Amino acid sequence: MKVPKPVKTKNGYYIRMRLNGVSVPVRASSRQGCIDAARLIKAEYGAKKRTFAATGEGITLSQAVDRYIEKKKAVLSPSTIRAYRIIQKNRFQRWMPQPFTAIKNWQEVYNSEVGKCAPKTLKNAWGLIKSVYLNETGQPMPQVFTAPVPRSERPFLDADQIRAFCDALRGESCEIAALLALSSLRMSEILALEWRNVDLKKDRILVSGAVVRDEDGKMVRKATNKTDASHRYVPIFIEQLHDALDAVEDKSGRVCDFSQHGLFCAVNRVCRKAGVPEVGVHGLRHSFASLAVHLQMPEEVAMAIGGWSDFSTMRKIYTHISQTDMAAKTAKFAAFFSENAKQNANASDETL
Repeated sequence: MKVPKPVKTKNGYYIRMRLNGVSVPVRASSRQGCIDAARLIKAEYGAKKRTFAATGEGITLSQAVDRYIEKKKAVLSPSTIRAYRIIQKNRFQRWMPQPFTAIKNWQEVYNSEVGKCAPKTLKNAWGLIKSVYLNETGQPMPQVFTAPVPRSERPFLDADQIRAFCDALRGESCEIAALLALSSLRMSEILALEWRNVDLKKDRILVSGAVVRDEDGKMVRKATNKTDASHRYVPIFIEQLHDALDAVEDKSGRVCDFSQHGLFCAVNRVCRKAGVPEVGVHGLRHSFASLAVHLQMPEEVAMAIGGWSDFSTMRKIYTHISQTDMAAKTAKFAAFFSENAKQNANASDETL
């Protein structure tokens, strides 16, 4: 692939290319290294894996999204970039081709998408647009009134349902993966888990790294987890999980050989077999949090095992009170008033 000739400088070699009207500098310590780096950039640009947006009045909202992603690419998760590309492709389509500086009424931009997708989807999409605006202008977006996101009930299994699920799980191909989810692991963490991080002697698992889908739909491994707290040791406290792991003869490579969709379907198949709600893989992680509440596990312990970065996240999103626990609590509440009513009735009888 042809690129401009490198120019020797005091600190190495330098090439300046022009792609989509944008000046793209390339620097390297050696002549060949500079040529190779320039060829790679040009190849990625040609394959649309890298974009360069022109500045000025001509830049569109879509190009502004490109520029934001390009700027943050080194620190964003591949799955986050994929989510941004989906937003760019499907949301605010009336506005994406329009010049960024020509958009004055951002409330109208937001309103144009209301009713076209779920409130949570719109909230996430609008979060990207606000970040793009800040990146382009250096200023927060003017106030836009947004719709509240209704709180959704997240599916999970209560204590009795977990017992039924685990019984139905024995011998199934997804047994280890499902029990890992019941131990608090996320889907991405399960798919990334390697045998070298499983210590059956100490009964613990090192959760390190994740497997996610990138913007091209390919499954890729990333070294970091969702948050710093996600990099953690998880105790193997489910005897069934210990036995299933111990029974595997070839303890090399990845522990679980599943696709995201395949594991989701396998878990729900076992749910149907057990006669419990179909909660999927993440619903099993929620079930861990629910069981932690049911068994009165200290919050700081549950948070450390689950890899949540703060109490508010765990309480707001993941902690559930099962209907069984709620009934027990409300029964005591009802008994108080019932006893009070009986005492009043007895007092009335005595005065007659």
